[in-house]
Amino acid sequence: MTRAFRLLLSAAAFGAIAAPALAAEITINSFGGAYEEAHRKCVIDPFEAATGAKVNIVTAYSADAFAQLRAQKDAPQYDVIHFSGGQEIVGAKEGLLLPMTPQMVPNLADLYDFAKTGVATGEGPAYQIAAVGLVYAADKMPAAPTKWADLLNPDYSEHLVITDISNGYGMIGMLMINQVAGGTMDNIQPGLDAVSKLLDQGAIVLSKSPEIQQEFAQNDAWLAAYASDYAYTLQKAGLAVKFVQGEEGTPASFITASLVAGRDNVELASKFVDMELSPEAQACFSEALRYTPTNSKTVLADEVAASVVYGPDATAGLMRFDPVTIEANRSAWVEAWGKTIAR
Repeated sequence: MTRAFRLLLSAAAFGAIAAPALAAEITINSFGGAYEEAHRKCVIDPFEAATGAKVNIVTAYSADAFAQLRAQKDAPQYDVIHFSGGQEIVGAKEGLLLPMTPQMVPNLADLYDFAKTGVATGEGPAYQIAAVGLVYAADKMPAAPTKWADLLNPDYSEHLVITDISNGYGMIGMLMINQVAGGTMDNIQPGLDAVSKLLDQGAIVLSKSPEIQQEFAQNDAWLAAYASDYAYTLQKAGLAVKFVQGEEGTPASFITASLVAGRDNVELASKFVDMELSPEAQACFSEALRYTPTNSKTVLADEVAASVVYGPDATAGLMRFDPVTIEANRSAWVEAWGKTIAR
């Protein structure tokens, strides 16, 4: 994105707002690495140019940011807080987050309904979606996978990467394995049994994204349950990988932006969230990281649109495992998972 385009984006998003009127600062969290680079390019730099405000960035993933929010509830640090694991639902219930209205955040009006279901109670809207499906080595797989059940094919087990449930995408992948194995959110034992069998057949468990890249690049990985954004990362690294949605459904990680309760500069923070929800910022994120936009007015280049879940029909099929149920069971599931993968 050129400087001229950033300024154009800023003008479009903020109209005639004069910088001195909002000159101040806000504090947000971002997720580091390539994500934070895109966050700066698509939102933070244009926002600072448009408002004259300073954006202080704390690099913190969802679980850590939420723990900080809880610990600081009487004197919160963040003005805008971003989550990818559904923590906004719990935070809203605990009164840590501020409800939004279209008057505060005008771009809410153009979001798909699924992306803004809880904004009136404090749940921040989704400004990006990471679709989770099957990442596969197109130059190695004997046939392209088409369904989640392909993960259970014993012919692939020695080339299968399973992601630890400490990773958000790994949790989603495990829950999909559980679903196709006959389990439910109330009973994940079928999924654990399926994973145990896959490990016996030669599959491996990894926990971090760079480890997955290493398996595809240097070892003999063919298949993994992971997200569309990371498939694009592997493609940029020169690997012949592709991403496909499983026929049984496409679960997703919702990346959300919430206003923190108890802060003084709600107006400025609301403007920041509004820019994150704008079609221009979402198109920029999609181009940079292949996330699915949630603003119905977002227009993507053909090349980008072909590699993400895009448009009203496609996004209507996205699934979301209940974050509240996940959080309520996380400790027990992690313990059971640890016993399952112990080798």
